[in-house]
Amino acid sequence: MQRVALYPGTFDPVTNGHFDIIKRAVKLVDKLVIGVAINAGKGPMFSLEERVAMLEEQTAPLTQFAVIEVLPFETLLMHFARQVGAQMIIRGLRAVADFEYEFQMTAMNQQLDRDIETVFLMADPRHQAIASRLVKEIVVLGGDISGFVSKPVAARLLEKVAG
Repeated sequence: MQRVALYPGTFDPVTNGHFDIIKRAVKLVDKLVIGVAINAGKGPMFSLEERVAMLEEQTAPLTQFAVIEVLPFETLLMHFARQVGAQMIIRGLRAVADFEYEFQMTAMNQQLDRDIETVFLMADPRHQAIASRLVKEIVVLGGDISGFVSKPVAARLLEKVAG
């Protein structure tokens, strides 16, 4: 049986923290589906198509370890997990505040589908402070984001801000 995991998020933009979780997740599964949430309520800087493209570009070198599929979704997470055949949800944890939120979400998700496990990966200490929201704020205010995102993502961010 193929081990399939779903790593959901808005990825606006994909950060070094996200990429670290993806690099570690592909070691655990045969197939990793990266679910890009369509969340207009968050007012994304990048379009859905741009976020999917950034993730596909960034994860291309990792396809030697597992099949990686980047798909948008706008449905309930557990419905999407079933749709893609995932047996587990991958979540990254940075701090205690993340744990409290994720603990509640996991409990609710288990009520919806007890067959899908949630697997938590602790953020690498180098990436614990990175949040997409903060990266966008730093770039808008003219700060250096090179330590938080890849070079191609940084270039796209700078282009957005200049544009």
